[in-house]
Amino acid sequence: MNKLLTLLAAGFFALALITTTASADVAKGQKIYQKKVKKLCGFNGAKFAAKHSQDEWEEIKEEGRFADELGKLCPKGDKYFHSEKFKKYLDDLYDFAYEYANDSGNVPAC
Repeated sequence: MNKLLTLLAAGFFALALITTTASADVAKGQKIYQKKVKKLCGFNGAKFAAKHSQDEWEEIKEEGRFADELGKLCPKGDKYFHSEKFKKYLDDLYDFAYEYANDSGNVPAC
């Protein structure tokens, strides 16, 4: 019985991790940056993500200021970042910024 409960708990934990990571994607965020944001910012994705630490990116996202921060960093795209059309990209772009933040030790290939 104890073995079954342990196995069940491990299964639920794995399922929780899978559903969390399936909601947004770092690689997709990197593509979005390259195709839709890089021209507006004028710098590559590594410089963009390194503007903040992971904790800072997380705080910005939790406070609902991620689009505002994009506008500050890339003033040419401020209106675009706040448009309904762009809102669907914010979660993936956040994952990209968080993954490659200045304190993460990771460097994107863009």
